[in-house]
Order: sequence, then C-alpha cells, then structure tokens
Amino acid sequence: MKGITRKEEMILMAILNLGPRAYLVSITDYLSDVLHEKMTITSVHLPLNRMEQQGLIDSSLGEATAVRGGRRKRIYRITKTGHAALEEYKRIHDVLWSRFSESTSE
Repeated sequence: MKGITRKEEMILMAILNLGPRAYLVSITDYLSDVLHEKMTITSVHLPLNRMEQQGLIDSSLGEATAVRGGRRKRIYRITKTGHAALEEYKRIHDVLWSRFSESTSE
C-alpha cells in the first residue's frame, strides 16, 4: 500500500472526527482550529481530490441548503482503503516514537 503524507493523515482524521459534516469548508475550518493556523481551501481541496482518486475517500452530494443558494455540499467519507492507510501510518508513527524514547533513555 502506498503511504500517505502528514497532511493527508490530518485530513483523513478530520473527516473521521467530523463524520457526516465532513465537507470542504468544515474540514478546512476544523484543521485551522486544531493547528492554530489558517488553512486555505486549496490546501485541503487538492489533497481531497488526490485521495479520492487513490480510493482513500469517497464523496457524495448532500442536500441543497438555502444558506448556500441552493447548492449542495460534497460530503467526504473514508473508505476501507483509507482506514487501512491510517492504521499503517499510526503503526509506523508509534514504532518511530517508541524507538525515540528508547534512545533518549540511554
């Protein structure tokens, strides 16, 4: 399985945490809040497109809302492949951090 980038991991985690509210603007706002820095729509939109092409996520159109002038939101969900990629990323992350703590205690 191809690895994911740190930004892709953060976007995937945002999608998991937002659940059915995971659309472009909410994902961008969520990450901006967590990171304490402004994320741009483009910096999230491009990885979303790439991850959808890779099969890590899929999307569907939500209901039209008056707030959006009748336009529908694209809602994102993580696929089984996306979950597997996140689990592998976490496994690697945990191994690297555990080895770091082992090397600093010597």
